[in-house]
Amino acid sequence: MRRQVLLAIALGAAFYFLFVVVHSPRQGTETPFHWNEIKFDRHDRILVLAPHPDDESLCCGGIIQQATTMGLPVRVVFLTYGDSNQWSFLVYRKRPVFSPKVARQMGLVRHKEALAASKALGLSPEHLTFLGYPDFGTLPIWYSYWGNRHPFRGILTKVTTVPYQNALRPGASYKGEEILQDLKTVLREFRPTKVFVSHPADYNPDHRALYLFTRVALWDLEEEIRIRPKVYPYLIHFKQWPRPRGYHPESFLKPPSFFKEEISWSVFHVSDRWAERKRIALTEHKTQYGYRAKYLLSFARADELFGDFQAIALRPSSSPASLLPHGAEGPEKTSEELSEQERAAFVGFEERSAQLENGQLVLSIKFSRPLAETVEASVYIFGYRRDRPFAQMPKLHVKFGAITHEVYDQERKLSQEILQVERKPRELTLRIPLQILGDPQRILTSAQTYLGDVPLDWASWRVLELTSGT
Repeated sequence: MRRQVLLAIALGAAFYFLFVVVHSPRQGTETPFHWNEIKFDRHDRILVLAPHPDDESLCCGGIIQQATTMGLPVRVVFLTYGDSNQWSFLVYRKRPVFSPKVARQMGLVRHKEALAASKALGLSPEHLTFLGYPDFGTLPIWYSYWGNRHPFRGILTKVTTVPYQNALRPGASYKGEEILQDLKTVLREFRPTKVFVSHPADYNPDHRALYLFTRVALWDLEEEIRIRPKVYPYLIHFKQWPRPRGYHPESFLKPPSFFKEEISWSVFHVSDRWAERKRIALTEHKTQYGYRAKYLLSFARADELFGDFQAIALRPSSSPASLLPHGAEGPEKTSEELSEQERAAFVGFEERSAQLENGQLVLSIKFSRPLAETVEASVYIFGYRRDRPFAQMPKLHVKFGAITHEVYDQERKLSQEILQVERKPRELTLRIPLQILGDPQRILTSAQTYLGDVPLDWASWRVLELTSGT
């Protein structure tokens, strides 16, 4: 017993030296905000969920190094192989990628890059899992590829199943329930205490999709195996963020002002040495580093940042709850990539709210200007119940033109009469019977505006918790 006590004291002293003295925030700098600091203990199990190879290094290079130094169990899971990034492939190969076979080969190149980058962060191949779902295809799968629908077809790869033999489940169909199955397999087997996942406000569609699939997977497992890990979403793609661009390891990563007050942020401090190793890991993603090095290096900072929207509790006959961050109106949400013509036609969201009333979900939206003949809007409302497979739950898409609207469940057109719509020049109000949504316990909802195939503005996915109280 005495030897065990002495050993515990020695180990405690070693941990204090390594993680308090060696890796404490650098002298002379202080976090310029008052947020929660992420800390680990010896019981933690760290799961990093990355939409593409390179996201693991961008979001969590410091987190991974902390965990490996402490000897904690770590798993990094990649949703896709990043096999449809045509621009990066053009720079890397010096010519366009047109062949599906070459696109799949580029997916294997990015797989190899992820192995090299993870090695720089202290991981070995057995710490990595690749799911192999379609790059730039997982949000369309989330919208409408469930149940009896045929699988999604990869943009460049032209396949409808996971084509990689080194994936978790080669041959899995590009369907929503298949992605959920794989995520739940990882969660059951690894049993993480902390999950780092992409953010629901991220501009990249695969990033939003991974957050949504992860949320549903965790809900599905709440009763089955009592998984209650802490979830830390990370933001990668957002307008004019982060600033300044380039390698500034002495600077702190601050959240976009757009979300500063609406999201509860947590910070993880990164030492100089870890920031440098993170930089090295990013250079291993050669297909990406070759054309956007300055952007990637913007994430090798003195900290890593995580935060999420709070779920919104809705009670019957309560007042409307806002679904948009404060100050959402104005050009801040306008995409940097819009042409002058598209900016001139821009219709954005100024207000969005939800409430429960007489057994109906009431969604209200106020636009920055009226919808035009060429500008349309979509509202998505997905129900969730823990006692019914999510693939079987209704997934409503209400599509608005300047005058008319259409209602879909995935791609199946429904009668307009199943819900009520009130229209004013700049406002919409939807009244949707909860029975139509499958009598949900939770609702996931979002909205977007678009000009043809060009997205103009979109509202982050929000989680609504339905309660029976008054």
